[in-house]
Amino acid sequence: MASPLFTQNIVACIWDFDKTLIPAYMQAPLFRRYGVDEQTFWSETNALAENYRRRGYHISPEISYLNHLLTYVLAGPMAGLNNKVLRECGREIKFYAGLPEFFKSSRAWVQERPEFKKHEIVLEHYIVSTGLAEMIRGSAIAPFVDHIWACEFIESPLRPGFLKQNEFVLDAAAEIAQIGVMIDNTTKTRAIFEINKGTNKNPAIDVNAKVTPEDRRIPIQNMIYIADGPSDVPSFSVVKKGGGKTYAVYNPAVRAEFEQNDRLRQSGRIDHYGPADYTEGSPTTNWLHLQIEKMCERIVTDREAAVASRVARPPRHLNSPDDDKKTARAPKQTSFLE
Repeated sequence: MASPLFTQNIVACIWDFDKTLIPAYMQAPLFRRYGVDEQTFWSETNALAENYRRRGYHISPEISYLNHLLTYVLAGPMAGLNNKVLRECGREIKFYAGLPEFFKSSRAWVQERPEFKKHEIVLEHYIVSTGLAEMIRGSAIAPFVDHIWACEFIESPLRPGFLKQNEFVLDAAAEIAQIGVMIDNTTKTRAIFEINKGTNKNPAIDVNAKVTPEDRRIPIQNMIYIADGPSDVPSFSVVKKGGGKTYAVYNPAVRAEFEQNDRLRQSGRIDHYGPADYTEGSPTTNWLHLQIEKMCERIVTDREAAVASRVARPPRHLNSPDDDKKTARAPKQTSFLE
């Protein structure tokens, strides 16, 4: 009998980034570095689709800001922008209270309970963002994350005829020039299935391959998806339908975000919501802690039930009807070797 691919003893917290882990947009340090007005950049980005439509072009709104960043590099205001600079700017990202400590301490929670440790249950953290991967990798939270899905740029694109070249010119002044990876609110769901099937841990498993439920690395029912609003509805839907938990956060200083989350809960999009405060004892930390514990307890129950159902009872001596009448006779002790 073939062994399952994975033991399914993992719980995963899957996080959005902007306005979930941080109060604003991650690109703010980048704009400060180049002296670009942030509000102007986003206003231009939001107007791109309509302006291009008038010229007969159709563009995806989700890809607009990536293209506009490349235009800023090409036109000069952000000349010299490369992946190294993006990582450096990532160091300036300021997180909500309790982060990144929560990512570290939450793993320790799972190790505190002996029964969880006995079954080698672990907690993993993933970030799935429409933001910039290199900035996240340069941020303070990166060491505590198991994998990052976000947008990426290519520097010094390969030119026509590169297959016939034996050597490539090294350009010390490389700039980002092409989009390598684009994550939008719909393709975030692909990342969820990559986590589910274990594609991120074993590249031999294609995300589109048929994988039976018992062979998937992290069942969706072992996932908690945490984000800030309506743009994450596709991901909320996938996790909720799969039996996982969904949670929305809001900035306590912004009433509109609270109202937005309340509407999400009333419409059944999320299980619960709370302030983006990850300090010990906060409502959000308590709720996440509770759900993590419940998932771990279910894993223990399922694994122990599986053992009980697959292990046969040991043989024992059978009494004859006459023996049953001899109630005074002491029962024979069965040897472990029988």
